[in-house]
Amino acid sequence: MTYNSDIDLTGNTTISSLFDSRNDAEQAVERLREVGIASSQIRVEGGSETAGVAGDTDANKGFWDKLGDYFFPDEDRYSYAEGLSRGGYLVTVTGLTTAEYDAALTILEDEGTVNMDEREESWRSEGWGGYASSSYATAGTAPVAATPAADRLTDDATIPVVEERLHVGKRDTSRGHVRVRAYTVEEPVSESVDLREERVELERRPVDRAAIVDEDFRDRTIEAEEHREEAVVAKDARVVEEIGLRKTSDSHRETISDTVRHTEVEIEDDRDERGLPKKTL
Repeated sequence: MTYNSDIDLTGNTTISSLFDSRNDAEQAVERLREVGIASSQIRVEGGSETAGVAGDTDANKGFWDKLGDYFFPDEDRYSYAEGLSRGGYLVTVTGLTTAEYDAALTILEDEGTVNMDEREESWRSEGWGGYASSSYATAGTAPVAATPAADRLTDDATIPVVEERLHVGKRDTSRGHVRVRAYTVEEPVSESVDLREERVELERRPVDRAAIVDEDFRDRTIEAEEHREEAVVAKDARVVEEIGLRKTSDSHRETISDTVRHTEVEIEDDRDERGLPKKTL
């Protein structure tokens, strides 16, 4: 896949694409503006100044945090953070209508977008482990420092009660293209036709008869014209078939199952007041 496409809760679509160079990213942005997409809908994240440094953990963490407000799955967010840490440029277009989405998708695919699937394979061959091997995958966020099991009581000491909530969105993924291209080819053909040809032949026959003076001594001329048929070629073009593409769509309901975490609080009260028994809540 060369791009990431998501549908937010308002029904509008967001597309993100990674580019290797600032020039490619700027050309894509310029074309997006030319088709009427507002500058406020376009966001560009610049790459690291230490471009090309593979596996730069600090740079990757910085870009991971920077992409925190994007509506990315964690796997995609981690891959884009790696691309930015290596000097890439991320172009994100938000709030796209259906018409704008098709135009933006065509532009981003034409302007040198990085194929993320191929790029991730290349990074893995260099030792990159991907999101699954990162500390983000096990902790669910950037690592935090461990806290003591118990703190000395202060006036403002609190224990946070945390509850995770599941948010299910949608993203559009490419399943390939169907392209119909028409072009002209020439092929030899042959047809048979019968042609007639006339010929004039001179005949001389010996005779021996008495001449008729007034008739046979008269000046005269005879002539004949030869004819032959020639093949004449004419061509006409006929439309014999029409081919078009028609998009159809349907929808289905899918139930997403996952786990969420929350904080359970246990309160132990071992005070023994007025002879009451100790209680554990």
